[in-house]
Amino acid sequence: MHERHGAAQDPWDALRDRVDADRLLRVLDGASLDDIEQALRKADRDERPSAPPPVDGDFYGFVETFTDDERRHQKLLREFFARDVHPIIDGYWDRGAFPHEVVPRLAALVQEMYGPYAPGMSLQRSGVVSLEMGRGDPSISTFFGVHWGLCMGSIQRFGSDEQMQHWLPAMYTFDRIGSWALTEPLHGSDAAGGLDTTATRDGDIWTLHGEKKWSGNATIADVNVIWARDTSDGQVKGFLVERDTPGYEVRKLHGKIGKRAVDNVDIALRGVRIPESQRLPGARSFRDVSDQLAAGRTGVSWEAVGIAMAAYEHALEYCNHREQFGKPITSFQLVQEQLVRMLGNVTAMYAMMNRLAQIQRSGAVISAERAGLAKAWCTTKMRETVAIARGVVGGNGILLEHRIARYFADAEAVYSYEGSYEMNTLIVGRAITGISAFV
Repeated sequence: MHERHGAAQDPWDALRDRVDADRLLRVLDGASLDDIEQALRKADRDERPSAPPPVDGDFYGFVETFTDDERRHQKLLREFFARDVHPIIDGYWDRGAFPHEVVPRLAALVQEMYGPYAPGMSLQRSGVVSLEMGRGDPSISTFFGVHWGLCMGSIQRFGSDEQMQHWLPAMYTFDRIGSWALTEPLHGSDAAGGLDTTATRDGDIWTLHGEKKWSGNATIADVNVIWARDTSDGQVKGFLVERDTPGYEVRKLHGKIGKRAVDNVDIALRGVRIPESQRLPGARSFRDVSDQLAAGRTGVSWEAVGIAMAAYEHALEYCNHREQFGKPITSFQLVQEQLVRMLGNVTAMYAMMNRLAQIQRSGAVISAERAGLAKAWCTTKMRETVAIARGVVGGNGILLEHRIARYFADAEAVYSYEGSYEMNTLIVGRAITGISAFV
């Protein structure tokens, strides 16, 4: 037998160099064959690669269904959050402050994703953008969603040509910021049944009275879409109220446990007088608002997928490197069960939303009941997933430095807004039974 690289070391000598071979032989001599087989099986289980597999919440490869633009947007968004948001967001969240420094960087990102503003261009964002916003940071997701989807979306959907020309180009570049206000201190889920905020017309002037709650971005917004009940016909109409309008008062809400890095407010409307030119002419009743909310609920459902994915990925990354009893905790059965349960939730949520995206790409409008089912189910599974993630990380799961605590707290807001679980359930229930159970 010829050796290619000189004389090979005797295997027995090599073993002696590494372990006390005599002691090993004495142990083996006193062990039964069953004991030896069990020890070998345990050694096989304990053996792991030098590095764990890559962490990826897209286990079924939904990215393969993306368009080229969606792939590019995903890449740009992940780079943006890793570079401009993740290094600073925990401090802002802890202080309950909005990171203004992010806004010009977000504006540059939008320009890179969509190009310069053009009249008539669609403002509808893909589900991939909403998912990556939620995965990146839920507070920034809300800032963008309120400004882009709700305020700019309302102006484009219901506004006059003059209103669109005046507001949309500057809002597209984030030189002007938008807000949106429907919910009131005494009316949330029952907003469809009537709002206390009123709008009364006298000639060319509308006078608004009432209060709003939870309006996002309103502390810094240049314009707010205010929904109010027309005293002449009882219908809900939309109005563009600018920041410095007399009688328009904004007070930041404090003491939130979720989405702390974005501002929510109480608004008082004390005889706010605005011209007819600031009414959104295309919004004639609450049905128009409801159609916009259905689109919003689809976006929030995608956001929920992103939050659940982030919680799973951070939990897996943590568990890969956390050791207890001399080994990574990912080697324990109960930890693997929890990781797999989280991944199953994320994958099922992703599959539901991917199907809604297919429907949307076909040109069909997402119905209120389909949007309602997505919002109710995805946010419930999101809530379950972030809770498992927080638990599997143990005591460190309540520290911001491990990120999961932020997603855990922020998920509570996502579960509640854009229609509660109960209200969305009743929307779907009415569709499948033909019976309204709202009251």
